[in-house]
Amino acid sequence: MAARSLEIGPAGIRTARTIEILRTERGLAQRELAARVTALGRPMSNTMLSRIERAHRRCDIDDLVALALALRVSPLALLQGSHAA
Repeated sequence: MAARSLEIGPAGIRTARTIEILRTERGLAQRELAARVTALGRPMSNTMLSRIERAHRRCDIDDLVALALALRVSPLALLQGSHAA
């Protein structure tokens, strides 16, 4: 079985940038945001968050929803980009 490509497309890159922008605007360290996400029931380490923000790890739908809740925005705001938040 061939390995699945991990290439992240434009929407994934935009979402990753938006997560980082909103996190820094709120004055949160990666560790703090990861702890918020974990407290919401979606275990996430700061390493996982760092990889998502750098578009080195895909942000699945469950991650997206938990990150949006932790950042107090809608998941759509994360998908649309920083100007939508």
